[in-house]
Formats: sequence, C-alpha cells, structure tokens
Amino acid sequence: MAQITKLPKLGFLYLDYVLRFFDYSNFKGWPDKIEEVTYHWKNDKNRFINEIKRKKIDVLVGNIPATAYETFKEIAISLPNVRFIPSIETQFSNKSKENVTLFCKKFKIATPKTIITYDDKKADTHFKTCKYPQIIKRSYGASNYGGYFVHKVDNYKEAKKLLAEKKYKPVYSQDAIPLKDAGDIRVMLIGHKPVCAFWRYSGTGEWITNTSQGGDMSYRNVPMAALELAVQASKAAKAEYWACDIGIDKNTNKAYIIECATAFAAFPYIRDWIGQYIMWDLSAGRFRLPHIPLYSWEELGKMDSSILRTLRHLYFANYEPSVDGAYWLSNKGDFDMELTYESNPSDVPASIEPPVSEDKLPQMLKEEETQMISNLPEDELYDFDTVSLTELMTLQGMQEDVAVKIKELLSENSVKSFEELDLCNIISQNQISQWTKSFK
Repeated sequence: MAQITKLPKLGFLYLDYVLRFFDYSNFKGWPDKIEEVTYHWKNDKNRFINEIKRKKIDVLVGNIPATAYETFKEIAISLPNVRFIPSIETQFSNKSKENVTLFCKKFKIATPKTIITYDDKKADTHFKTCKYPQIIKRSYGASNYGGYFVHKVDNYKEAKKLLAEKKYKPVYSQDAIPLKDAGDIRVMLIGHKPVCAFWRYSGTGEWITNTSQGGDMSYRNVPMAALELAVQASKAAKAEYWACDIGIDKNTNKAYIIECATAFAAFPYIRDWIGQYIMWDLSAGRFRLPHIPLYSWEELGKMDSSILRTLRHLYFANYEPSVDGAYWLSNKGDFDMELTYESNPSDVPASIEPPVSEDKLPQMLKEEETQMISNLPEDELYDFDTVSLTELMTLQGMQEDVAVKIKELLSENSVKSFEELDLCNIISQNQISQWTKSFK
C-alpha cells in the first residue's frame, strides 16, 4: 500500500437524537480538521447534501439507523464522489431481519431456515407443516430491542394466536436452533478480523440470550467455527467493522448467523481500534494498522465491565521472540486484518416486495418517518406511566438499549416523567426536549 501525502477530508455523520458511535477521540492523531454534519430528519435531505458539498467532505463516517436507510440511499446517489463508511450497501443488513436473511442467502452464509412472506395463506401453510419450535420476530430493524420483539412458539395454535395479536408484516419465522450450552455468540470484527467475542447465556427460566433480560456472558472458549462464519459474513458485506450473533447447533456443531450488522454496542477501546483501522485505510498506510491478538478478549474479559468501559487507546505490539528463540505464546490460529473491498450496488440482494392490494400495508412500512410508528392518530400522545417498549421505539432516533433502560426504570417506578431521566444520565437534554413532545 503506497503512502499518500494528501489526506481526504473526513466528516462524522450524526443524526439528531441518535447516540453517537464515533467522536474525535476515536481518531487520535488525525492531523486535519474533521467536519461534522447532522441530519435533522423530516425534509432535511437537500440541506444535508448541500452542507456536505459546502464542507468539501470526501469521506463520511457513521452508521445509518433503519428509519433513515432509504433516505440515505438517495443521499448517496446525490454524492457520488463521497465515500460512506460503512458503505450504504454494507449497511443493507442494518435495516431489518428480512435484509439479514436475504444477505445471507445471496452470499450462501449459513442461517436458520426462514420464511419471509406478506401472504397470509402462505404463512398459514408454513405453520401447519413446519417443524417446531419456531422463532417469530418483528422484521423491521436490525436489533431485537432487548428480545421484546422475538417470540418462541411450540405449535400451530400458538403461532396463529401470536400473529393475530402482533400483526407483524412481513411474517418472519425461523427454525429454532437447539443452541449449544443454551447460549449464542456475539463476534465483533474490524477489517474482517475478530477483535472481541463472547457467549451470551439465557437467564434462569428464559430462552432469549440477551443480557438486558437477565442473561449472562462469558469470553471463554468461543469456538473457531463461530469466528470463521463471522469472518465469512464480514467479507461478504465488505465491512470495515461488523458484528454477528451466531448460534451453534448442539447436535451438529454447525454455526448459523442469527443477526449481523454494522450497528452494535462496543466498548470505547473497540471504537478506538475501528478509528485506527479507518485512519490506516484512508491514509494508504501512513497510520499504523491496529494489531489485536486473537482471543485477547479472554484476558480483557477478566476485568470488571466498569473498567472496560473506561479503557481507551489500548495498544498491542507485535510479538517478537527473544534471541534465544523462546516462543511461549500459544498459537490458537489467526486471521489477518485486511483492507475491505469497495462496495457496489450489485452487492445488495433484491428485497421482497409487499403485495399491491386493497389491504394496504401499514404506513409504518412505507415512509421513513413512520416506519416504526403504530397506527395511532398523529395528535394522540403517549402516557409515560404505561408507554410500551414498541411505543418508545417509535420516538425519532430512539436506540434499543436506551428504550430498554427507560422501560426498566418505569417498571421499577424509578422515574415518573421524561424530565426525571436527566438524573439517570442515559439521555441528553436535547433528547428529553424532543421526546417529551410525544407524551401527555
């Protein structure tokens, strides 16, 4: 990789009310000014495009939430000379469970047998003939919202009752994998190299492997099959950074992708590594490529999470044997951190189009601003004491972990209004000011 003398103009992509994944500290050492551009939702597309052009930004770094994905496809077309990191194509899987499945199918990546359909008759036939248990999910959004939109059904009667109650469109259902050790595995990658991985185990009496619902986690003994599958998915997505949730079939030891996306929670030191990788990429090698030993997460994971949340700019040097030839490090296998290939429109699978019929789909499936909003009248406000997680997720820019935390505080009677959330240090004054408007 030949070094370059002129660095591209870098900009951070932010969205109002959405938590920021990157900031300047993640790009320590970048010598030039890094611009910021913030998308304000509603009818902000043209202004946003003009601001990027005015600031002469060459590279825009940041994740795009599911509710803005379609709009940013149009924005990217209007900015053909601007590189998005991750690319719009790479972020295809961020939008929905449906997209994750279509992505895996296109690139022949192992995923549980899945049905995705808007046809009620086809869905009914499936649930009459499929094997149980089935996992039924709300397709929209890459995240499971702490598991609140993920359901297990053990027979046809339960499936029919659930879908009649939830009215999910499209119907999205997967064969349940008999999970090894009753857990799944989260793998985070940078430049296609696993940099952190851990088991997530279901809580007592639960089947969902989610720490927000009482589950547990362990950094030990992550199998190579999970890492290999995550690397395969990351390379197919051409992702600078990527995360997968992987299930291991306890009967066959086969690994399956359950979820994958560029949007995921990560400790600050991992975001620092991503920043270092992007700087190396954009400078054609002028900046150092991060070196992260495989399975280093086993040692880091011995520290309390409160410490892990404050570690910054963690540095690993390459190991060099001493002159006497001693080589004491155990070799557990390796993956090289690689430069990602450039994405192109052909990387994106064709979506499943909803049928055109007199039974029109809910507005939430058609427009960016209302894709996650239930069919309430526009002037109807929520009651803070009884607001559901689904309703919290309709708030513009709301993130999964924030919504789950707010719901937990409400369940514990710890807060009585949005204003009181300021004392909990989980949302900003800007977010409080915006979201309070949706409540009585």
